[in-house]
Amino acid sequence: MITLEQQLDTLVQLGLTLNKGVTVSELLYSWEREEYENAPFDTILFMLGSEVEREPWGRDICDKAWNFDLECVEGSGSYVTIVENLCRVAGTPNLITDLEDFIDIENGTAWLKYTIDGNKRHYTIPVDNDWADPETISSIMEDIERDGKRFYLKDNGQASIIFYLDKYTADKLNELTGNALKTNR
Repeated sequence: MITLEQQLDTLVQLGLTLNKGVTVSELLYSWEREEYENAPFDTILFMLGSEVEREPWGRDICDKAWNFDLECVEGSGSYVTIVENLCRVAGTPNLITDLEDFIDIENGTAWLKYTIDGNKRHYTIPVDNDWADPETISSIMEDIERDGKRFYLKDNGQASIIFYLDKYTADKLNELTGNALKTNR
């Protein structure tokens, strides 16, 4: 059996650390120890993409992971939030500028625009109720990817835990998880 603390130590060696102020007790508040230890690296990788589930609210467990639920489009600002979270996970919060979106679900109209590396991007986004468009998300990820790092996703039903990793780290995590991580394309 691999203890929760041993799993965390292994993840730290791979560059995935808990955010400052996040403790093991907060992880155990969400799930029993057995959940983490009966399926090593499965529950903890899920939790890395989550928020702490008690006060003070709004604290990410790990800035290098995000639990992205595709059913998240509520109106204008939804794609802005997606892009901001992808940039946070990539460690490049200022990479994209002039970020703006418009979403009218009822009339089936949506677009996203931003500037990256001096290049302007404009996406006309297909509307499927409150579901984010996977092709648009994949294109955004490709824009952000650089320096040998890529976005990797761990399936979580209708959501995915998103990580931004180099190939070595992704390969090591896949060894630990039975190939749970896939690239965005």
